[in-house]
Amino acid sequence: MSRKWRWNTAQMAEKKWWQLYLKNKDVDTYLAWKKNYWAGLIDQCLPSFDLSPELSILDAGCGPAGIFMNFSHHKDVVAFDPLINDYEKDLAHFKKAWYPNVQFVHEGLESFKWPYLFNRVFCMNAINHVQDIQLSFERICNLVKTDGYLVITIDAHNHRLFKSLFRLLPGDILHPHQYDLSEYKHMIEKTD
Repeated sequence: MSRKWRWNTAQMAEKKWWQLYLKNKDVDTYLAWKKNYWAGLIDQCLPSFDLSPELSILDAGCGPAGIFMNFSHHKDVVAFDPLINDYEKDLAHFKKAWYPNVQFVHEGLESFKWPYLFNRVFCMNAINHVQDIQLSFERICNLVKTDGYLVITIDAHNHRLFKSLFRLLPGDILHPHQYDLSEYKHMIEKTD
């Protein structure tokens, strides 16, 4: 199965998944729950680094309810996703206007460019949705200032059997890449 075909299929499935997932969810209740979820993750980050409002924030592969939601007091927040325009068009749960301090960009990780580097870069469960994962790791690592921080969360396999099956069959169509933590670690280390 070609990488491009698998990625295009994953993108179509991602749009459909969000539509079905949010179909019967009350907008305000869902958004409050999601903000609370991100607040918990941010609380886990705070002992390691500062998230004061003057810092620049990037939410890479933000989806319709990314961590950008929790940075309303920051002046410099950029969030990008190749499906961001589709989310606004198709989902009642996302409107760019709700986040006036966020610059939304319709772009994928492989091609995203910005005129400056960021203090804090978040890539939350998005890196294994890309078309070219090694290029994406290189791009995201190159978007962080030297004294900045990069936070990546990801679905990783714990069992070799499932990883092999999902690589062979499109059992997890939303994620075109199927790796374990040691493989992801190796990819990140290759970017140094």
